[in-house]
Amino acid sequence: MILAALPSIDRVLMLGPVEALIAQYGRAAVVAAVRGEVDRLRTMLGEQGEAMLAEAAPERIAAQVAARLQSAAAPTLKRVFNLSGTILHTNLGRAMMPREVAEAIAAAATGAVNLEFDLETGKRDDRDRHLESVLVRMTGAEKATVVNNNAAAVLLLLNTLAQRREVVVSRGELIEIGGEFRMPEIMKRAGCRLVEVGTTNRTHLRDYAEAIGPRTALVMKVHPSNFEIVGFTKSVDEAALSALARERGVPLACDLGAGALVDFRRWGLPYENTAAAMIAAGVDLVTFSGDKLLGGPQAGLIAGRGELVERINRNPLKRALRVDKLRVAALEATLRIYSDPDRLAERLPVLRQMSRAAADIEVQAQRLLSALAQPLAGIAAVTIEKCDSQAGSGSLPSERLPSFALALRPCGEARKATARVEALSRAFRSLPVPVIGRVSDGVLRFDLRCLEDEQRFLGQLEHLRLNYGTTPP
Repeated sequence: MILAALPSIDRVLMLGPVEALIAQYGRAAVVAAVRGEVDRLRTMLGEQGEAMLAEAAPERIAAQVAARLQSAAAPTLKRVFNLSGTILHTNLGRAMMPREVAEAIAAAATGAVNLEFDLETGKRDDRDRHLESVLVRMTGAEKATVVNNNAAAVLLLLNTLAQRREVVVSRGELIEIGGEFRMPEIMKRAGCRLVEVGTTNRTHLRDYAEAIGPRTALVMKVHPSNFEIVGFTKSVDEAALSALARERGVPLACDLGAGALVDFRRWGLPYENTAAAMIAAGVDLVTFSGDKLLGGPQAGLIAGRGELVERINRNPLKRALRVDKLRVAALEATLRIYSDPDRLAERLPVLRQMSRAAADIEVQAQRLLSALAQPLAGIAAVTIEKCDSQAGSGSLPSERLPSFALALRPCGEARKATARVEALSRAFRSLPVPVIGRVSDGVLRFDLRCLEDEQRFLGQLEHLRLNYGTTPP
């Protein structure tokens, strides 16, 4: 009988390579994998007969088990090269953090820390204290707190200050951002009643004044995120709106979205409202992200008037939305980098990548051109093209950053261009460190603005033909 050719489970387990697998993955996992492979072969032998006999050799089974275990043990979260042209790419993890931030995370992760413990008194303390003093210093606020992302910060603020009451917002600021995050729906979930004022393109101070009434709990301004209205427009600046809110006895909150802590004009980038500028203009509370322009971990920061922040901290939702020790460590290390503004662009990856000169990127493209073209000979033509990068994630939404890309145009018939460029893109995504580019008009483009580890990028190109095959489909 053909099935008699199948080795026993015990015989396979006695092989030297399999014993090594047991030492690496554990006996239970290896036994299950061997049994699964033997069961698969039993089915295949029954269907295909002698054609599958070679696969039943114990050594072949051991090799298949090793591959299966390796695949199962591989992490699904992998480092990639972000050559998409979007620096703060939400799908690719947004801000790259500095090495010293990664070291701070590792230190906190691998040992006990004084997260909520006062070393001087020996008593329990608040985890916000690790971050509050530096945030207060950098923003000019009276108090500050941190939750796990900016959506949570907005939700917590609204639920604390405006539950079952009204929040006045301009129609032009009722945004939807990535992941179908809609400001009106967040307000509804927070238990607030939205009061829209003005029109989509023009809102005046009198619109706010007419809308504020006895049920008004809050006036709110919202960063437009990833869209911009141009032309016949009008909005109310924070200083004027703050004066009105104070006169009417209601707080003014401003959701800054991306959350700049410094004036980016110093590095040749456009101005983005900073938290400090908003506090100085009289805004009572600001919320902003930690993993966008700030360049740190995912977090939502709230800063402003002391008594309002204290109310937010007393909300039971705060515990559900609080950050863990890893994010506290990461954010504290990120904020420390801001204490040396002269070296900020050097040490903070997001600012370094946004402020990188196009001329430097072009030089890099020339340097990489032949190295990339060689393994793609006969598969795709590689040229250098001008392109525009963007900050991404709603940051600096109207700003385009001049850059250069390596453009890969598949060879072959034009009618197969779509399939060929998709296959080419898939081949680069299959590399040990996947390379993520941008496909448009039948061309795969690698914007080099964010490419910092050239050697690692080049060193894995030898694997490209193996992953891609000899010719595109």
